[in-house]
Amino acid sequence: MRYGMNLLLWTDTLSDAALPLLDDIKQIGFDAVELPLFEADVKTFAAWAKHLDNAGLARTAVTVRGAADNPMSHDPKIRRKGIDANKAALDCCQAVGAEAMVGPFHSALGFFSGAGATDEEWGWAVESMKEVAEHADKCGVTLALECVNRFECYLLNTAEQGVRFCREVNHPRCKMMYDTFHSHIEEKDTAAAIRALKDVLVHVHISENDRSTPGAGNIRWDETFDALHEVDYNNLMVIEAFGQALDRLLPATKIWRRMYENERQLAAEGLKFMKDEVARRW
Repeated sequence: MRYGMNLLLWTDTLSDAALPLLDDIKQIGFDAVELPLFEADVKTFAAWAKHLDNAGLARTAVTVRGAADNPMSHDPKIRRKGIDANKAALDCCQAVGAEAMVGPFHSALGFFSGAGATDEEWGWAVESMKEVAEHADKCGVTLALECVNRFECYLLNTAEQGVRFCREVNHPRCKMMYDTFHSHIEEKDTAAAIRALKDVLVHVHISENDRSTPGAGNIRWDETFDALHEVDYNNLMVIEAFGQALDRLLPATKIWRRMYENERQLAAEGLKFMKDEVARRW
């Protein structure tokens, strides 16, 4: 098993001010970092590749789409913007050496029609992702699509929907990730959700029910780790926790108060929690 830390605990932008975090994350004991990818600046990501290599850290990147570049929009011009934005993000992933691009970039985060996804919207999302998956293959990057809860999107909320979506995109680069926070809201059976993802699962977010220190809340952790062991998951487990410095994601994360002592302690305690749970089973 490998363990990663999402930089969104500290920042939503890659800047020189964030560089000292890399050595600290490595010192804590992580194998990888997850980078925020909200600005498609290939030069910046290429420069960070060198910093990450020097720190000895593997990497993934997380991105989202919004109403202006929604890949399943009724407007074909907006769908095109969504496809192109995902392709540009993949170019950054290639530049930084990210093995996967993760997140709910299948549709607009925080945008709603007032109803569930129509068959037409579903079809548009699938067609958009087919083109994105082709570009991902050229970049050597795997797509790890994320199901998120009903308060953040209305296309993919459950593992069952995610598996169906991957099946219809039908591309080896189009896979799924599992997020414990969203599953805690949407799934009736944690283990069944993970089993459903078995053949397409390439990434896991370890995220507490209040988005703070993993293991300190009420996620069904025993069922989660038991099921991950059952399906023989053996890739990255990445802590995703949020602070209050994320202006771009605040409308979705709704983090209004501090729920941990400090970021370093959250990272260290979260890593110990993951390793202890894995050691008990694997």
